[in-house]
Amino acid sequence: MILAAKKKAVAVLKGNSAVEGVVTLTQEEDGPTTVNVRITGLTPGPHGFHLHEFGDTTNGCISTGPHFNPKGLTHGAPEDEIRHAGDLGNIVANADGVAEVTIVDNQIPLTGPNAVVGRAFVVHELEDDLGKGGHELSLSTGNAGGRLACGVIGLTPT
Repeated sequence: MILAAKKKAVAVLKGNSAVEGVVTLTQEEDGPTTVNVRITGLTPGPHGFHLHEFGDTTNGCISTGPHFNPKGLTHGAPEDEIRHAGDLGNIVANADGVAEVTIVDNQIPLTGPNAVVGRAFVVHELEDDLGKGGHELSLSTGNAGGRLACGVIGLTPT
C-alpha cells in the first residue's frame, strides 16, 4: 500500500483590530487544495477573503501587496475561469462575528511554481463584489475595502 503524499500548511491571521483567525490548508498529491477557515471578531455578514502576493507583514496587512495573480488576469469569483488565483470570494460571519468555511480550490497549490507557501491570506472589511460591481476597483480588488487581518502561510509537518 502506498500512502498519498499529503501536504499541510497554516496561516495565523491577526490585524490592528479584534479580528483574528486560523487558516489550514491541505493538499493530496497534485489535487486541489482544501482551505479550512475560522475567523472571529468580524462584523456579521460577508467579507472578501483573498490570497495576496507577498508574505510580508512588516507594514501590517498593506505590505502583503496585491492579490496573488500569476496569470495576470482580472479579478473574479472563485468559480470564474478568468480570476486571480488568490480570488477566494467571501466568507460570511454569523451574528457572533465568526466565519467558518471550507474552500476547495485548484489554483493555490502548496508546492510547485505557483506555490502559496510564503504568501499571505487577508480578510477584508467589505463584501467582495467578485469583479461584477461596476466600481473602479471591481476588476482589481473586488472593491472589498480595508484589510482587517492577515497571516503568512507556512508549511507544517504532516
